[in-house]
Amino acid sequence: MARVVNDLTDAQWDALKAAWGGCAYCTAPAAALQKDCVQAISRGGRYTLGNVVPACGSCNASKCNAEVTGWLRRKKLDERTFLVRHYEISAELTTRFPAEPSTVD
Repeated sequence: MARVVNDLTDAQWDALKAAWGGCAYCTAPAAALQKDCVQAISRGGRYTLGNVVPACGSCNASKCNAEVTGWLRRKKLDERTFLVRHYEISAELTTRFPAEPSTVD
């Protein structure tokens, strides 16, 4: 975990929760949404604006480190709707929160 870039800010997390309006996977309104990496950390993902979505506890635990599209199919969730919304929300929030230039010495 220490080698993984984790640059999701609190403001970005709040914006993600507002944009999704509930669980990104099952759409259930959830009071306690959890940060889920679309591409799991164990598969090379990071806690970044373009890779994190809000998930209810049930979806987050069920998905674990599974590949997202296969998991959505197995759960009989709407894969296309998720992928389109993920793209649209990511594009909008990336514009709102431009990446900071990296400072490598």
